[in-house]
Amino acid sequence: MEPGPGDLVAGIGFRHATAPAEILALVAQACDAAGLPRARVVRLATAGDRAGEPAIRAVAQTLGCPLEAVPPEALIAVDAAVATRSHRIEASRRVGSVAEAAALAAAGPGATLLLRRIASAGATCALALRAQSVTQEP
Repeated sequence: MEPGPGDLVAGIGFRHATAPAEILALVAQACDAAGLPRARVVRLATAGDRAGEPAIRAVAQTLGCPLEAVPPEALIAVDAAVATRSHRIEASRRVGSVAEAAALAAAGPGATLLLRRIASAGATCALALRAQSVTQEP
């Protein structure tokens, strides 16, 4: 399966004190790990209560893509598709990974988790593909 242009969503989880440069570096690392250019990321997504943080807003502006604030119920709704299980995050957010749940929820119904969350000291990033962006060889 190949992702189509413009259908990659980066889900981000982060601590309050995380600098934008750390999050940007993590997005670049995630794209490298998936073998895709950063230009393929067309949307950032994070937990609704973090979307107003200056760091994540600066990252969205730098990348030139919209930031989606994912409400708790939408994160929980996709938790069954989340591959990573953090006991700390499950206890506080009722999902295994904020980054994976945010990416999947923002990518919409039928989304595919392309890259499980990767982590830096203060952030996590996961990549998801929108369902209509996935093409299969005949």
